[in-house]
Amino acid sequence: MVFLSFGLGVWFIASSLLGATRFRGCVDCWYFWCLFAVVSVLAEYVVGVRGLYKVYPDGTVALRGVSLGFKRGEVHVVLGENGAGKTTLARIIYGEVKPTRGQVFVGGVPRVFRGPWEAIRAGVSMVYQHFSLVHKFTVIENLLLYGYHIGLSRREILERVEQLESAYGLKIPLDRRVDELPAGLQQRIEIIKALLSKPKLLILDEPTSLISPLEAESLFKLIKRLKEDGVAIMYITHRLKEVPVVGDVVTVMRRGEVVKTLSVDRVDLDTLARLMVGKREIEKIVRVTRRAMVGERVLEVERLTVVREGRRVVDNVSFWVGRGEILGVAGVVGNGQEELVEAILGLLKPSSGRIFFDGRDVTNLPPWERLKLGMAFLPGERRLALVQDMNLVENMALSLAVAGRIGLLVPWAHVEKLLREYVGKLGIVARSLAMPAKRLSGGNQQKLALARIMALKPRLLVAVDPTHGLDYASTIAVRKMLRQMADDGTSILLVSSDLDELLQLSDRLAVMYSGKFISLKPVDEYTYEELGRLMGGYEEGMAS
Repeated sequence: MVFLSFGLGVWFIASSLLGATRFRGCVDCWYFWCLFAVVSVLAEYVVGVRGLYKVYPDGTVALRGVSLGFKRGEVHVVLGENGAGKTTLARIIYGEVKPTRGQVFVGGVPRVFRGPWEAIRAGVSMVYQHFSLVHKFTVIENLLLYGYHIGLSRREILERVEQLESAYGLKIPLDRRVDELPAGLQQRIEIIKALLSKPKLLILDEPTSLISPLEAESLFKLIKRLKEDGVAIMYITHRLKEVPVVGDVVTVMRRGEVVKTLSVDRVDLDTLARLMVGKREIEKIVRVTRRAMVGERVLEVERLTVVREGRRVVDNVSFWVGRGEILGVAGVVGNGQEELVEAILGLLKPSSGRIFFDGRDVTNLPPWERLKLGMAFLPGERRLALVQDMNLVENMALSLAVAGRIGLLVPWAHVEKLLREYVGKLGIVARSLAMPAKRLSGGNQQKLALARIMALKPRLLVAVDPTHGLDYASTIAVRKMLRQMADDGTSILLVSSDLDELLQLSDRLAVMYSGKFISLKPVDEYTYEELGRLMGGYEEGMAS
């Protein structure tokens, strides 16, 4: 703004001194003055974007004239529904995607990046939600690989790592292989890697989605230190509660456009939620706590142990799920939840222990037999929940066929009628039932996946991160559907990395750490702090 005022001042002074006639020729320079003013304003930001449009080859418009700026020593939170354009914006700034129109400015100077390495050298670094480390490499090998690409020698890399560890308390085991480390440590390595280039802007994409609450607290402290050192931070999150914890400024995006940019201390979470979803009504979840009786047990797991690559990934676990109950399983990713689910579904053979479904020992039954008995599975990745290239009717038919509900001769009219019933009931937005599933938004894909399951009326649903990556409104809708299924009598084993989801939906809650259930009790007997300690491997202040 200082430069803009200066430019306008020069304009009026020149007009006065030279006179209207002599200065009339300078009117042709008005475009120059406008450009000068815009660049001057953008120079206030470490990195800025102006008028960004992105249209993908299939016609999808991801960004519509987005203009934003990121200031030195400021955390700028970017919020928005799935498909709002947040990730596309970050990928353009990082040089991974080219805009259809518009510009990226670094220090007020327009830049066109040919790839991420050019962006990194210009001062932009990014930590992805799903880490980009080479798992079979050691920590130091990953850091050296990255450092060499940005022109650092081995000595410079080691010196900078040592400086970062000392300055920010980011201790990492340099000689350990990445695949041996928990998610929190992997994220720490990603952050050190990103800081090797001494970035002016650090982009953090959903940084707390894979780590425990205790690790999230450490991350927030680190962000504060980086702010104090003058680093600008673009913080992308779907967790509204994180906005006042980390943010200085928040920008809400919707359908590829900036809805509003606000100071965090002048906005409340309800307002942010409304800005994200527009004028649509968001339905609240009503959880009716159900105390399942011992005689109503649908799933029973007895002393289950799973060994993978010589390690006990599931260690002597016992529990049961009652009819119409939601049993939640909390824990940081990598503590045995994945293997537990695979063993229950028959995808992984346990080393010992037994699994009972409706009183029948199914420990050695193949997956398809369990499906026919009334088990269902909702995976966390939508590409696994649906056949992306099949249309909606074909996806429904496939689900019914696998569960043994229809034969080789598919009654297409019946399948389409059933699908239409659930499309209306669940509010699935689709241009046509003949369109490929991959053309649906993330939220509508998840609703379709649930429609396939609800049509089967299963006795047991195993759901893993059912709202992962969904926008706010879709998250509420999916959670309400799960709660309704439980109230209608379906037993649900809910494995989630989202504590709010578990606390909102579960009747009882187990905490899994290092392959074991270290706690299991009614959900209302936990405090958030206790869950954080348990998930981090701590109990009563002592490491377990």
